[in-house]
Amino acid sequence: MTVVIRTTGLTKVFVSDWRRVRTTAVDHLDLEVAEGEIYGFLGPNGAGKTTALKMLLGLLRPSSGSAEVLGEDASGLAHRSRLGYLPENPYFYDYLTGREFLDFCGRLCGLKSPGRQERVVRLLALVGLERAADVRLRKYSKGMLQRVGMAQALVNDPQLLILDEPQSGLDPLGRKQVRDLILQQRDEGRTVLFSSHILADAEMICDRVGIMNHGRLVATGRLEELLRSRVQSVEFQAEGLSAAGKATLRTGATIYLEEGNRVQFTLPGDEGQVPHVIAAITAGGGRVVAVAPLHETLEDVFLREVRTK
Repeated sequence: MTVVIRTTGLTKVFVSDWRRVRTTAVDHLDLEVAEGEIYGFLGPNGAGKTTALKMLLGLLRPSSGSAEVLGEDASGLAHRSRLGYLPENPYFYDYLTGREFLDFCGRLCGLKSPGRQERVVRLLALVGLERAADVRLRKYSKGMLQRVGMAQALVNDPQLLILDEPQSGLDPLGRKQVRDLILQQRDEGRTVLFSSHILADAEMICDRVGIMNHGRLVATGRLEELLRSRVQSVEFQAEGLSAAGKATLRTGATIYLEEGNRVQFTLPGDEGQVPHVIAAITAGGGRVVAVAPLHETLEDVFLREVRTK
């Protein structure tokens, strides 16, 4: 396994100018991101995710510890041409069109004409902005701006993409578009590290995740390792139950819904209880419509780790 990001004891302490109050934003972060994977950097607001990313990018100097990116010291310049970055709140020159903005970014990256213009056209097509290529950025929606931001992060054909909250503030369609773009980058061999607090999206696309809380990495691993395989609860649907049967099954249910002749309820526990519940449904004059075991989700892991650390 080739490691493209490695941090050891990475720490950042901010000291206020007035009262000299010390605030530890990142606390001894040990992190590894492998080549060709999508790594989700998760955590609540204020957990230290953005500060950690800025140290990886060389935009902030660590108070202690070390960080290597693409085999180089993160504070150096040698690897910068192989990086692509989308900040959480990017600033755009809104008097430029999408085409002009990407051409400007290409010039900053040292791309030469005419190859630069050809790359701009390809990137606009990649992010679905061909028709808005000559529209000024001030007229772009939030989703369009996020997509042109993704395009600028790709303008230098980077090996590693670092994206800070790329889906923040987007509607479901915009989030799906960004999600698909991230998956496409992995399919093309790039490594993607992105921070997020949108857990459902992270669960869909990440190979591995790390959960930050109060500056510390409290959990990390592959999704299948973090998500417990045991069943947390079982959901049942039944119909035709007598009033007595409904009363029996309602007892102990964490969720109980009744609509017409059908009831839906969730009981805590594992799959071992299923035969007993089916027997109770039959005894109550009912018929089983569906049985679904409910496994732990990334949201369950996130809430457990954040609340207990």
